[in-house]
Amino acid sequence: MAGARHLSASQDEEFRAAARSVAEWVANYRERVEEMPVLARVSPGELSALLPRSAPERGGPIEDVLRDLDRLVLPGITHWNHPGFLAYFSSSSSAPGLLAEFVIAALGVNAMLWRTSPAATELELRMVDWLRRLVGLPDGFEGVILDTASTSSFTALLAAREATGLEVRERGLAGRPDLPSLTVYVSEQAHSSLEKAAIAAGLGQRGVRKIPTDDGYRMDVEALRRRISADVETGIRPIMVCATIGTTSTTSVDPVATIADVCEAMNVWLHVDAAYAGPAAMLPEARRHFVGWERADSIVINPHKWLATPMDCSTLLFRDRDAFRSSLALTPEYLSSDTPGVVNLMDYGLPLGRRFRALKLWFLFRQLGAEALREMLRRHLRLAGEFAGWIRADRRFELAAPVPFGTVCFRANAPGTEPKPGTKPPSTKPPGTDPAATNAWNRELLARLNRRGPVFLSHTVLDDRYTLRLSVGSVHTGERHVRKAYKLLCEEYDGLVREGWPALDR
Repeated sequence: MAGARHLSASQDEEFRAAARSVAEWVANYRERVEEMPVLARVSPGELSALLPRSAPERGGPIEDVLRDLDRLVLPGITHWNHPGFLAYFSSSSSAPGLLAEFVIAALGVNAMLWRTSPAATELELRMVDWLRRLVGLPDGFEGVILDTASTSSFTALLAAREATGLEVRERGLAGRPDLPSLTVYVSEQAHSSLEKAAIAAGLGQRGVRKIPTDDGYRMDVEALRRRISADVETGIRPIMVCATIGTTSTTSVDPVATIADVCEAMNVWLHVDAAYAGPAAMLPEARRHFVGWERADSIVINPHKWLATPMDCSTLLFRDRDAFRSSLALTPEYLSSDTPGVVNLMDYGLPLGRRFRALKLWFLFRQLGAEALREMLRRHLRLAGEFAGWIRADRRFELAAPVPFGTVCFRANAPGTEPKPGTKPPSTKPPGTDPAATNAWNRELLARLNRRGPVFLSHTVLDDRYTLRLSVGSVHTGERHVRKAYKLLCEEYDGLVREGWPALDR
């Protein structure tokens, strides 16, 4: 059969030729990605209509596959590795990460047990420790590599639930009159994955306490203290507080040190979500944002967000290994092992199958080194600071939140609503005025900007105000791309004015 030859490991020359073709395609894609629009320009169902209903009976050459990759797939790709991708939190692939992915697939190991791949297990533990040292966390933290922060935070919540001593692992949650309601505490700005984790862990959405934030969108610690005390007085059992360093909407930084004081006083597990901003702790000048995180029971950092590592790679660090192992470890006889003194990674998370993700970090650290990674982070911080400065100096726009890291939240001032020269800029969290007057303006401005093609920005809503977000985090983004975003933003703003969009009173 024509396709059967591709299943054989003995066809070395054919494989080498195909691998060279794929490598050439990848290299060409990286060179030409900037010429493409960042956002896909297809309609729903467009690719589905072009694909056959059934798989082919006979295979074909790699050249045909790559030709259809260009023809069919690329038009429907939103290019996360485009240097103009300034939306959400970037997930960009460095060259070392790409090469590691190739090797990972070639090795094809499942690092569930130490014996199923000793090197994968031991390299993972060491790479977590390398990262721990780079971000300045003390000895005593160890951890594992999972797929995303959603999984990492869910795993931490299960460990926190088990640490209460309520025997949920054995006895479950249902039909237990002895079991109090369980709660987890997050700020109003926390990532939605914490709420999903509570749903999956059996706490329900009603078990999630969303604590108000201050003018800088940081958790109000006194409000947290009051809410926990009130819950305890009514027989509710707090099991976790999640503090965030670098929230998704604004990258605000919760006051982790004072939150840690509350957790210690009330014996509540402290989890720190540093999925986005964690790599910034590699910079001595940014350590001020991380004060107190060393007191956490668990921390999540995603190298695939701001450390040039391809999706997916999320590091979960923790102090108490036993709390994690006791919450999920389960070994059937066919996986039992008598190898003493080893770590079996399958015991520290829900998945049994585990990719060799550590190899991506090993390639990254070995090929680039910590110095180059710090240089990248500093470049991103500088570019975000420059963009924030342009916004601050331009009466057509206003900053909507502080800028501690590489993300800038801002809004356009519709004509007639600009601050007068010499007046104080608007508060980052203005009093309860009706925001509808300028929301439509900002929504239309963002839509037009993204339709242009060279850049892609995202949005959030802060205090009912539609807010634009520019996030610098891609290994491919340079100063000219951020300048391009500002230039196009100004052009689209002026175009709306020329078209006569109404001047509105704020």
